[in-house]
Amino acid sequence: MSKRKYSAVVFDLGQVLIPFDYNIFIRALNKHREGLGEEFVRKYNQNYHIHRDFERGKISEKEFIAQMIEWLEHKVTAEQFVHYWSSIFSLNEDVISLLPKLKEKYNLYLLSNTNSIHQKYGYQHYDFLKIFDKLFLSHEVGFIKPEEGIYRAVESYSKLPSEEHIFIDDIAEYVEAAKKLGWDGIQFTGYENLVEDFSERGILF
Repeated sequence: MSKRKYSAVVFDLGQVLIPFDYNIFIRALNKHREGLGEEFVRKYNQNYHIHRDFERGKISEKEFIAQMIEWLEHKVTAEQFVHYWSSIFSLNEDVISLLPKLKEKYNLYLLSNTNSIHQKYGYQHYDFLKIFDKLFLSHEVGFIKPEEGIYRAVESYSKLPSEEHIFIDDIAEYVEAAKKLGWDGIQFTGYENLVEDFSERGILF
């Protein structure tokens, strides 16, 4: 692999730095009524455009929560929903441990399809977020991956050529979208593979 000059390392958040498990959420709902969690997920997936619009910041928290509570047959309160829905995250300590080392040599950015509820109640308190030079969150940027606008938002801020960015994401489609814009990209499958991919590219930490 020919060596490129990298100046910006851009990480996805969910399943890369913070794994999440929606089964935790489903189990919490099922305590209110058996099967409620599975029924909710079915409705959620059938109306996934609502999720996407919330990630784009086009739907307010209030509107989103009202719709969720309706699908949950008002069996849970807004406060309970927010708590359950945001209690799905854990930390990928191995990958997080790379961030301070990378920061010494590269601009470090976070690029995530996310929403204001998960930000406020799910992960905002994690200290490792302070290591990044800037967070690009879909609901603040107004675009979601794989839309071009979210990647261009990073470039507008970094003022770096496209080819000097490298993006790490667990979803192949989002990595490919970055590559089409001239970035390099790595599909995240685990810590060991990531370290190997970095090493092959001469990315030092």
